[in-house]
Amino acid sequence: MVKIGGVLVCLLIVAMDVVAGILGIQADIAQNKVKHLRLWIFECRDPSQDAFKLGLAAAGVLGLAHVIANLLGGCMCICSQEELQRASPNRQLSVACFLFTWIILAVGLSMLVIGTMSNNKSRASCGFTHHHFFSIGGILCFVHGLFCVAYYVSATAAVGEEKHGGHA
Repeated sequence: MVKIGGVLVCLLIVAMDVVAGILGIQADIAQNKVKHLRLWIFECRDPSQDAFKLGLAAAGVLGLAHVIANLLGGCMCICSQEELQRASPNRQLSVACFLFTWIILAVGLSMLVIGTMSNNKSRASCGFTHHHFFSIGGILCFVHGLFCVAYYVSATAAVGEEKHGGHA
């Protein structure tokens, strides 16, 4: 039963990250449909309400997927370099994946938020181009899903290993 629960958790996390990624890419498509005047790296364009909504939804789903993965994966705390070197391979992998999920979340969420804010309906913007923030954020959602699943699986394995007398 535990294995089925773990598979369902992994599928939920991946599904949420895939939805967030698709929403981010759809926001980029919606953003590219609005009128814009482009001159080299400068651009003037109207905001897209659809891109704003899709970007906001993508950011929300990405954040929720991250919270679920971290809550269900538990916390693999390692406080020192010595402790990391003495830890089991599963625990080391879970810590590495945990750090990567946070880094990917920070970059991906930033991209989605920048894209979303540039499509706020109260501002028609002129300035440097804001192309592909949504696409980059959407792609990072897919990568986030992979690392979250790796984190969940390795953290669960490390906890099981510790319960059954593996490494402490």
